[in-house]
Amino acid sequence: MVTTAAAGSARADALRQVLVEELLAAGSITAPEVAAAFRAVPRHLFAPEVPLEQAYANDVVRTKHDERGVTISSVSAPWLQAVMLEQARITPGMRCLEIGSGGYNAALMAELVGPGGEVTTVDIDADVTDRARRFLDTAGYGRVNVVLADADGGVPQHAPYDRIIVTVGVWDVPPAWWDQLSDDGRIVVPLRMRGLSRSLALVREGDHLVSVDHEMAGFVAVQGAGAHAERLVTLHGEEVGLRFDDDQQVDVEALRTALRQPRVETWSGVRFGGMEPFDGLFLWLATSLDRFCLLSRARTDAARELVDPASPIATPALLGDGGFGYVAFHEVDPQEQTYEFGVYGHGPDADRLTDRLVEQIRVWDREHRHGPAARISIHPGPLPAAEHPATRLIPKRHTTVTISWP
Repeated sequence: MVTTAAAGSARADALRQVLVEELLAAGSITAPEVAAAFRAVPRHLFAPEVPLEQAYANDVVRTKHDERGVTISSVSAPWLQAVMLEQARITPGMRCLEIGSGGYNAALMAELVGPGGEVTTVDIDADVTDRARRFLDTAGYGRVNVVLADADGGVPQHAPYDRIIVTVGVWDVPPAWWDQLSDDGRIVVPLRMRGLSRSLALVREGDHLVSVDHEMAGFVAVQGAGAHAERLVTLHGEEVGLRFDDDQQVDVEALRTALRQPRVETWSGVRFGGMEPFDGLFLWLATSLDRFCLLSRARTDAARELVDPASPIATPALLGDGGFGYVAFHEVDPQEQTYEFGVYGHGPDADRLTDRLVEQIRVWDREHRHGPAARISIHPGPLPAAEHPATRLIPKRHTTVTISWP
């Protein structure tokens, strides 16, 4: 006779294997050791509040919200955890730090380092660390160190670390993380640059860190000393807004007036397929445009009547003198699922803004679309702009981020 518990365990095992096969097929997992870790760790034990099918879906499980309903802690989507573990290249015997706890990712890391390695996970929220400790023990990963602290200072008592994986969205890389990284170590961190978040795999190169890989990624924002909020300028209630990650001067009333004016459309001739990612274009625009920001809109028909950006969450936009332009696209061949990039503009200088944005879309298509990815580096302290004329410099609190294109 099969017990209910045994049947549930068998069902969880089967769902876990299906998830791994899905991650392999999508290319999120390529390394056999990462696949083995995902096959071994029972994800449902770290998300007991949802059904088994949801625990093994390739999606985020939200576990805590703030008073406004915003997610502040979650079990990240498996595809993203897999991508970051692939970026980290963890091997047996390593000493690793995870910044931002949930338990599940730390268990995956523990599988990768094996009994000869050590994993420490840290979080600023006692509810989160209590939960992580409880679930890690239940799942058989009691050897993972769980620390309650503001991770801006790292976890010096278990340093140095061969690998640091950050599972919260951050705006800067604090000095403690550099100090606690071994000489040949690697940091994997979802860093926000001009509003865009990318998971960077960083290694030391002289006195700075350089990316050896970067992937599009989004996480709940870090809390504590490292928190750094974007500025949101609303243009039509809560339906349309511009997000700024720097200190640009903004004439809010002029932009609101511009939104009410008829829009200008300019099309680029640059086409793409329905499944082709265009995060490289977004990063190029963030690199090449000075008055760069991001346009967001609510997922309502009323908001779409006002603006129709390439992505409702965050689309590159160019600020002008009393107006703005933003990236859009439209379908040109339904059978082939082919689309064309264009720009919509509002305001007295809409023509100039749309032309400028379309020009940069064409530059990306001609010079960077099929070439090497951008080179992203992080330098301690400020850098003189005159010494880096072909590079976008992004000043941060502790560092300067540089983005250049081969």
